[in-house]
Amino acid sequence: MATEPLLSLRAIEFRPNGRTVLDSIDFEWRDDVRTCALIGPNGAGKSVMLRTIHGLLEPDAGEVRFEGRPPPDKGFSFEGQALVFQHPSLFRGSTLDNLLLVPDSAGRGRRERRERALAMLERVGLRALAGAPALKLSGGERQRLALARAWLTEPRLLLLDEPTASLDPSATDQVEQLIRDIRASGCSVLLVSHNLGQTARLADEVVFIHRGRLLERQPTATFFDHPRTSEARQFLQRALPWQLSSAA
Repeated sequence: MATEPLLSLRAIEFRPNGRTVLDSIDFEWRDDVRTCALIGPNGAGKSVMLRTIHGLLEPDAGEVRFEGRPPPDKGFSFEGQALVFQHPSLFRGSTLDNLLLVPDSAGRGRRERRERALAMLERVGLRALAGAPALKLSGGERQRLALARAWLTEPRLLLLDEPTASLDPSATDQVEQLIRDIRASGCSVLLVSHNLGQTARLADEVVFIHRGRLLERQPTATFFDHPRTSEARQFLQRALPWQLSSAA
């Protein structure tokens, strides 16, 4: 008996106020791909697609399924997923407090939860800042804390929306290594990024969206070397003119 795909989207449409944002999106993702990058021009629908996958937005047509399950009740996200935004919302209190506030479905006691949270801060390089005010962390530290908070829920799918867009190169390197560590723990990653170098470094597969339509899906190296559609070639030509000078 065939297993259900990790994620499937069937004929997804999202048309707020009659404006087409997602147009008949079909997408199926199985566990053989660990990291998938969702790329495309500004306004293509990438972030909306991510929020629809997580259950934060309800499509006007079509259905999202995660591990074969339909969406939860309106206002709730899929169990087994975690979403980290470009500018994560942190709670007031300490860095450690932000992890202790993560819901624990395993029924662990307070002491065990604290030990587990401290161990997670050690994994992400923030153990020395456990008592520091979370809202005073640097941008890179805040993003690592947000990733730690997501990782602590033991997700099977991690959704990332431009996780390093406002970070310097050193902080970006730290966040990218953390994403690799999360992936190595067995979690699949769906990444939205305008950083094509980051896409090349992290993604096994690329999904290209343009004007709300999914136009291409290819292994990362194949997409960069041989984009199939004119829209993808033009997108890459603008971003990587030295690489695709003869491809447009």
